[in-house]
Amino acid sequence: MRSLLGVLALCATSLAAQSRRSAHLVHEKRAAEPVGWDKARRLESHRVLPIRVGLTQQNTHRLEELLTSLAHPDSQTYGQHWSAAEVADYFAPSAEAITTVKDWLTDAGIHPDRLRLSPSKGWIDFNATAAEAEDLLKTEYYVYAHPSGKEQISCHSYSVPEHVREHVELIKPTVHFNHRAANSPSGLQKRGVNRLGMPSASTGPKTNGVKVNLPPTLQNCDEFITPDCLRALYNIDYIPLATHKNTYGIVEFTPQAFLAADLDLFFKNFSKTQVGQRPTLVSIDGGVVQTTNQSFDFNGESDLDLEYAMTLTNPQPITLLQAGASFNNWLDAVDASFCTFEGGDDPTQDGIYPDPLPGGFDQPESCGIIKPPNVVSVSYGQDESSVTAAYANRQCAEYGKLGMMGTTVLYSSGDDGVAGGNGVCLNAQGRPSRNGIKFNPGFPVTCPFVTAVGATQVNPGSTVLDPEGACEQVIFSGGGFSNIFPMPSYQAEAVTGFLKNFPPSFNSTQFNNSGTVRAFPDLSANGANYVIGIDGEFELVFGTSCSSPVVGSLITLINDARILIGKGPVGFINPAIYSKKFVNAFHDITTGGNQGCGTPGFNSTVGWDPVTGVGTPNLAKLLPLFLTLP
Repeated sequence: MRSLLGVLALCATSLAAQSRRSAHLVHEKRAAEPVGWDKARRLESHRVLPIRVGLTQQNTHRLEELLTSLAHPDSQTYGQHWSAAEVADYFAPSAEAITTVKDWLTDAGIHPDRLRLSPSKGWIDFNATAAEAEDLLKTEYYVYAHPSGKEQISCHSYSVPEHVREHVELIKPTVHFNHRAANSPSGLQKRGVNRLGMPSASTGPKTNGVKVNLPPTLQNCDEFITPDCLRALYNIDYIPLATHKNTYGIVEFTPQAFLAADLDLFFKNFSKTQVGQRPTLVSIDGGVVQTTNQSFDFNGESDLDLEYAMTLTNPQPITLLQAGASFNNWLDAVDASFCTFEGGDDPTQDGIYPDPLPGGFDQPESCGIIKPPNVVSVSYGQDESSVTAAYANRQCAEYGKLGMMGTTVLYSSGDDGVAGGNGVCLNAQGRPSRNGIKFNPGFPVTCPFVTAVGATQVNPGSTVLDPEGACEQVIFSGGGFSNIFPMPSYQAEAVTGFLKNFPPSFNSTQFNNSGTVRAFPDLSANGANYVIGIDGEFELVFGTSCSSPVVGSLITLINDARILIGKGPVGFINPAIYSKKFVNAFHDITTGGNQGCGTPGFNSTVGWDPVTGVGTPNLAKLLPLFLTLP
């Protein structure tokens, strides 16, 4: 017979376990309902889901501090970048996090033999039936249908026990809905489907359809931007010499791809010695340089990025990071610790390996296949409102880690002013709405660990010797204030000064005016009237898609000069470009706005503003400043 004390102890233990299992709190809720998808049915209870629990990483709260110590021009440790191994070890989840999550899962009936801890210790994964997952996460899974015939699995929200929440960043697949239809079997998409492009309505920059007869001259850079116009605008007079030690990566997403003949057409007119040159292709997760679809929507972005990056940095080899479907894919390729279920991949958005569809990618996933380039330019984006805070923060932390390893990551700021892709704004609840009036910032451009690049223009009737204005031809430079990320210290003085000295005529119903959040862009470059070779002819294009690779080219030239004298790449540049030492190295843009959401948007002003940032770069002044740093 058991003693009364033993029975009471057993009951207490049972009640405690029951209490722990029942004290669930909502951990994530979908940021926005999927547009164009209908909830078709409840997911069958026997369907097996690949559950991935992303454990809370240690020390991510120190990312800004650590990056500042490596990137601020006044820091004693400037440029002392970390190795990939040091970064992975420093941010690995704690033993407590691993134990707590494992105990929760086993208490809930998941046998320990079913659990796998990833080598980086960042993820615990296991397969579970829909019934098990729904019970575990206190949720309901549904199958969503798209007019294309594709289906997706998702839940609206999910919960975890209160004592587990601090040890879990996110769980997938759950609320992170893929807002794009899946790839067709051929790997190509129809127009308007599965787009990540900047702007989001297209894979390429915008065009007004104007065909161009060459050659233009510096006398008409207000109508036709060429490499010579950019050299004149930004005082670019440097030929790289350390090209075998330097690296510059351009990210493209299949099916967007360059045409070799387009590159040569451009080179014949603007850089004859480069005819026949091609970027160094790094195929990521089956990313291919397709030539089947030859149209602006399939070739415009890649042709633009490569024609200008290759010409402005000649003879620097350019690395083409030809990725599959999402931002996480290219991050996988440069950091093995971030790879599928080792870091940021989302089963609802990223590729499946092997891909069972006809012609699908059937090779191992591209995990850590190359060292991160010294500079990476990405002319693509999505709306911040389309991702959860947990998802955004986990991906943003990876950009911070790349900065710690010495990589400059540039993202274009968007082409719809203060609105999101396709001009969509937010309603009072922060949801995308055609009738919304609240500003809709982008992502990943609002991540404080990337450099956000806006767009300027040579004003009509002006020359390259006159001040530029914010881009207001065809597109409006994306800019504003994040609804997710706090303000980083490097921009606090500049942004606070803007809000105080030039207070916007909007209130909290239209943008996050708290004065405590990340603001963007950080700097700008020309984004209007670019002449590009496309589908065998010349056309004019517009967008921050133009601006990002140009800034990336300048940073690449600066890195070359530093490497030549035995120094390292500059890495994360934001603390430097906001500092007082660098204030005179930029052309301040004081005219033009970025209208959207039925408003004039913000205005360009003296100093930093949420239209053009700190201004446009002057390489002749930036170069010596960066060369004097350790």
